[in-house]
Amino acid sequence: MNKFDDQATQSLLDKNLITENQYQEIKAYRNLNIFSLNAELKLFLYLSVLLFTSGIGILIYENIDTIGHIAILSILLIVIAVCFYYCFKKSKGFQKTETVFESPFLEYLVLAANILTCIFIGYLQFQYKPFGTNYDLATLIPTLISFFCAYYFDNKSVLTIAITGLAAYIGLSVTPQDLLHNDFYSNETLSYSAIILGGLLILWTIYSSRTNLKTHFNFIYLTFALHLISIASISNLTDSDYDGIWMLFGLVLAASSYYFYKVSHETKAMSLYVFMIIYAYIGLNIFFFRILDLVDFSGIWELFVFMLPVYFIGSIVLFIKLIKNFHKEITE
Repeated sequence: MNKFDDQATQSLLDKNLITENQYQEIKAYRNLNIFSLNAELKLFLYLSVLLFTSGIGILIYENIDTIGHIAILSILLIVIAVCFYYCFKKSKGFQKTETVFESPFLEYLVLAANILTCIFIGYLQFQYKPFGTNYDLATLIPTLISFFCAYYFDNKSVLTIAITGLAAYIGLSVTPQDLLHNDFYSNETLSYSAIILGGLLILWTIYSSRTNLKTHFNFIYLTFALHLISIASISNLTDSDYDGIWMLFGLVLAASSYYFYKVSHETKAMSLYVFMIIYAYIGLNIFFFRILDLVDFSGIWELFVFMLPVYFIGSIVLFIKLIKNFHKEITE
């Protein structure tokens, strides 16, 4: 039994949450060194879904002239219908609380069916344009289907696709690389859209908590909201061309950081806490240097340069201390 598990179990015993006999049974069980392959098997299932859907895409690309568009769309539609038929047949139906399925295979079959549906609608729009030039509708339909599947089948992976599709519908790319390259600078409306979407996702988590509607989805919504609001705010802190408007984004970032500081403690979410600190630290430094830019500190600029190493070292030490304290708080 490793040191962490031993300390955690001992803590339960000290608080009289378990008896001495239960402690000895837990200790004896852990000393058997039995481990679960559940995570590894789910990883292989996830990879198989990705490889299968990627293979479908490659097959379409390399044989599009040979097979024909109608044949490809027909095959996709048949596969999608079979997948959804099996999923609906084996599912327990919609439930407000978290649903646990007997077989993890169903979860990844839903994911495969959803990805293939997105491929089908995208390919149909690209080749035959049933929605005309309204590409937003071609994005919105698979997004709505993804939200339905996510809630009906209780699937977090599909929910991620749905939120990504919703962001794409308003003109945002929410992959880590694309977020940093979104044109927030020249298109201020895009920044407001990102912040508003992040705010709406937060409001939805509040509503879900009050109505007890799939509350285990809240972490995914909050993760997207944190990144959207923080990156949009930081981008405009550095490159806003309008006098004073950068202060507004600074206030937004400050409010967001405070909110996610509270939420990360309430939900004991380490990732939210870490990213909140990183974004707040970056924003604070940008805000500080923009203030310095407005004031003439030429006489003591050398002092600032001299203090920079001490400042950054102190920041690293403080960051480590905050993470350790938070970890200690959520594990007690």
